[in-house]
Amino acid sequence: MLFSIFLFGSCSNAPEKITHQSFVVEIKEMKFMPAELQAHVGDTVTWINKDLVAHDVTEEANKEWTSSPLAAGKYWSMVIRKSSDYYCSIHVVMKGKIVIQ
Repeated sequence: MLFSIFLFGSCSNAPEKITHQSFVVEIKEMKFMPAELQAHVGDTVTWINKDLVAHDVTEEANKEWTSSPLAAGKYWSMVIRKSSDYYCSIHVVMKGKIVIQ
C-alpha cells in the first residue's frame, strides 16, 4: 500500500513547462531603450534600429557576441544565455545591460 501511494504521488507532479519571453530594445536618439533589461536564460531579445544612422550591438567585456551594423529600420535578435553589458561599437557612448533574474 505504501508503495502505491509513493508511486502515484510521484507521478502526479508534472514538470513545469518553461515559457520563454521575447523582448524588444529600441535603438533611437543614440540610446538603447530600455537601457537595462531583466530577462531569463533562454529569452530572446530583438534590437530594432529606429535611429537615423547605423548602430551595432556588441557584448562589452569580451566581445563574445556582436551584431553586424544595423541600418535604420533593421533588427537583430539573440537568445540570452547570461547577464551582459553591451554597447554600440560605432558609438561607444551608447550602453545597455541585460540582467539575468
